[in-house]
Amino acid sequence: MNCTSAIHEISSYIDGELEASVRIELEEHLRECEGCAIVVRQTQLTVEIFCNDKPVELPNEVRSRLHETLKRKIHKSK
Repeated sequence: MNCTSAIHEISSYIDGELEASVRIELEEHLRECEGCAIVVRQTQLTVEIFCNDKPVELPNEVRSRLHETLKRKIHKSK
């Protein structure tokens, strides 16, 4: 497994949804590749922080800017 393949499997790995053979291959890669291992650890921590915490209310200005940016990106992709 290379780094690109590993990154594509992170979500399924964290969710425990990988087939055993893919999980083993990914874990072997993570033992050898510090960069990918860091990405997995940081992603796991981020998921834990956001899933175990209460929703954060965004200030109106931030929410408005976010919505406008998302609208522009959606229109660009059409």
